Amino acid sequence: MGSVNDLIMEFACSFAREIRAKAILLYSEVAKDISVKKGDELCPQTILISKSDEVPKNIKHIGHVIRIPDVGLTRLSQVKIAITKGIATGLFEKGDKLVCLTGIPKFGYVDSIFLIDVGKEFEILTSENISTIFEGVRAEVFDTALNIALELAAQGREGRPVGTIMTLGDHEKVLELSRQMIFNPFMGYEEEERNILDQNLRETIKEFSALDGAFVIKEDGVLVTAGRHLSAAIESKDFPKGLGSRHIAAAGITSVTDAIAIVISESTGTVRIYKKGKMFVDIEKA
Repeated sequence: MGSVNDLIMEFACSFAREIRAKAILLYSEVAKDISVKKGDELCPQTILISKSDEVPKNIKHIGHVIRIPDVGLTRLSQVKIAITKGIATGLFEKGDKLVCLTGIPKFGYVDSIFLIDVGKEFEILTSENISTIFEGVRAEVFDTALNIALELAAQGREGRPVGTIMTLGDHEKVLELSRQMIFNPFMGYEEEERNILDQNLRETIKEFSALDGAFVIKEDGVLVTAGRHLSAAIESKDFPKGLGSRHIAAAGITSVTDAIAIVISESTGTVRIYKKGKMFVDIEKA
């Protein structure tokens, strides 16, 4: 199917140039025989969405690689994750147009083209300055927390679905507006021993995700506590129907603090991100 892939890539490049797109997002698992060459004036920069550190040998010219977790995700969720991470790192801005190429990995060829307008796809960006969405939280901390949440949503814990909240940033205000439900499992440890960026802590975090309450995490990734009840909540009448107490609590705490909240729905496995009392994006598992 190499010729088909190359024809699709040629069309995508021409289309992206015509609409002045910022970039083409290409899912690596369907790009194994697509030629992406340096110096192709027809094509904007190509950004690879990948589940691994390997870049297909045929792809010689890549602007960036955005890594997503190796879990079951819908193709639209893959695109949403990549764009969310791109916004967090300053790669994408409000108003950017992105041409996204995806497909089914086992077939190995592109079968879908999405056009995403960054400012319109993410509802909160219509009313908020994009530069303030991730302000106060290090990009690698957000990236790690989101990866852990997506893994938990897809895999659960010991065969059971998991629901939890992680708040990132503005931890002192979050602590003021919450109360401890259980003994703090991170108390007594040095900060370098309880940082979410430490790969050795991943299983510990996943284990504590079964506890009631939220994780509170500093902007630099230090885990302050788990099992925290978030007291600030918006009125349920002002909230979309069908979302439970975790989502109301996440929207509430982000409406009165500068924190970001990542929520895993126990019933559906959907991961939602909240900022300033509004849902930024929802990511469905496959």
